[in-house]
Amino acid sequence: MSNYDESTTERYDVSPILQSRYFVLPASAAIVGVFIGAVRGSRIASLRFLAENAHRPPKTIRGWYLYNKTKNYKRMAAGLKSGGKDAAKLGVTALVWVGIEDGLGRCGTPWDDLKEVGAGVGTAGAFSGVYRLPWRTGSRALLLGSMIGGGMGFLRWAREYLRRAVDSRGPDSNDSDSNDSVG
Repeated sequence: MSNYDESTTERYDVSPILQSRYFVLPASAAIVGVFIGAVRGSRIASLRFLAENAHRPPKTIRGWYLYNKTKNYKRMAAGLKSGGKDAAKLGVTALVWVGIEDGLGRCGTPWDDLKEVGAGVGTAGAFSGVYRLPWRTGSRALLLGSMIGGGMGFLRWAREYLRRAVDSRGPDSNDSDSNDSVG
């Protein structure tokens, strides 16, 4: 006696509940965060190593080899550590954006049109609260979030407008244009 009924072959599909965008956006933000963090972290570690060892430069060939080897190991370690931190930060920020956008989309008609702006303002507000930004900097973050959200909303509107324009032309409109130019 199990809970699994072998007579039904229907598989459960979560695509009506969760769209692929909700997985792709945070994952791609995390990947971008890895690269940004790795570059920044390794550069800072390289400069730190140079500053810490500037008073005693190596004098032999073996010394220069060990100096560069140690510097490169420290750069790689710091790059991986910083890349992981930045990946987590950007991934969570994108997850907050997607969560707010999806929540506003599920609220209904008046909120569905402003879901991108709401996601931008909500993410900026959450960011300001987590990092305890001063009032002036927090207001700038909210303004930037509303501008980015407005830009995303405009892109969604433009995509829908162009899709409706293409659908209204019909499938045979391109064929009639090419036949007119032949005769």
